[in-house]
Amino acid sequence: MTCKPERKTSDGETGADDILENPAFRLVLRETALTLLEMHDIDPRVVRYVSSIQKWLITQAITGLHFERKLDAAAPPLTASALIAFFDNQNLMSRNTIVAHLAEMRRYGLVIDLGGSDRRSRPLRLSDYGEEMIGRWSTSHLSALDRLDGGTRVSAVIGNPQLLARVQALTVRSLVFDPRWSQPPLEADIFVCTESGSNILHELISRIPLKSSHDGFVPLGNFRASTVSKRHTLSRGHLQRVFNRAKDLGLLAWSQSENRGDLHVSERLIRSYEAWQAVKFRAIDDAYASAVLPE
Repeated sequence: MTCKPERKTSDGETGADDILENPAFRLVLRETALTLLEMHDIDPRVVRYVSSIQKWLITQAITGLHFERKLDAAAPPLTASALIAFFDNQNLMSRNTIVAHLAEMRRYGLVIDLGGSDRRSRPLRLSDYGEEMIGRWSTSHLSALDRLDGGTRVSAVIGNPQLLARVQALTVRSLVFDPRWSQPPLEADIFVCTESGSNILHELISRIPLKSSHDGFVPLGNFRASTVSKRHTLSRGHLQRVFNRAKDLGLLAWSQSENRGDLHVSERLIRSYEAWQAVKFRAIDDAYASAVLPE
C-alpha cells in the first residue's frame, strides 16, 4: 500500500460526532494508545500483524471470517480463497499480498491448519492465542467506550466469548468496507501506510498532554527516536523518514535541528487522528449494540 493523496470529507460525514465531541475522547485515545503499546511489549511479533493499515485490514478480516464460522457452522470456513473473496472489489491490496500475510500468520502459529491438500481451499482457524490477543484488542476498545459514557460493555462480554465474537465479527465487516477507516486521512496515513507506522503514531498519541496547544502545536517534551526504534525494532533511517515526511507537512516540529530536542505535534494531526479513530469507535459501539440484541 502506498501513501495516498489528501482526501477531504464533508462536515458531519463521519457519523461519529457524538464520540468525537465527547470532552473525554482525547484522554481515552491517549489511554488506548498506551494499552496498545503495552500489548506490543507483551508480544511484538503478534502486534506486527496490525502495525500498518494494510496489515491491520488483512488481520482483522482473518479474525472476522474465523468468528463468523465459529458462530455459525453454515458460514464458509476461513481459507485463502475466502480471504481473497472478502476483499473482492475493494482495491485495497493484491491477492499475493493477502495470501502471503495469511501464510506468515500460519507459520507463526496464529492461524492453525485444519487439513486439506489445496493451499487456497485448505480450512484454517485462528489459534487460541490469536483469539486471546484479538479479545484483548476488542475489550480494550469496549473499555474505552465505557469510560466515555459510563457504560457496562466490558462487564457484559467478560465470561461471554460468544458475545465478544459477535462484536468482533460485526466490527470487521463494518470497518474494512468503510473507506473513512480503510483509507485514512493524509495526516494519519503517512504514518500507518508504513511498516510499524501505527506503533509510531501510538507513541506520539500516548504522550499528548490534555492542556491547550500554543500556536497550533502541542508540546510532547523530549522525544528520543532511539528509544522508539529500539522498542519497535525499527531502523533509525526508517523512523527518520517517517518523521521527515510528517515534518515536511507541518505535522511535527523539533526544537533543534536533525529531529532533536523537544518535539511538538500539530493540532491538525491530533484532530485528524481523533476524527479517524472516532469512525472506529463508532463501528465498535454499533457492533456491540447489534450483538447484544436477542437473536
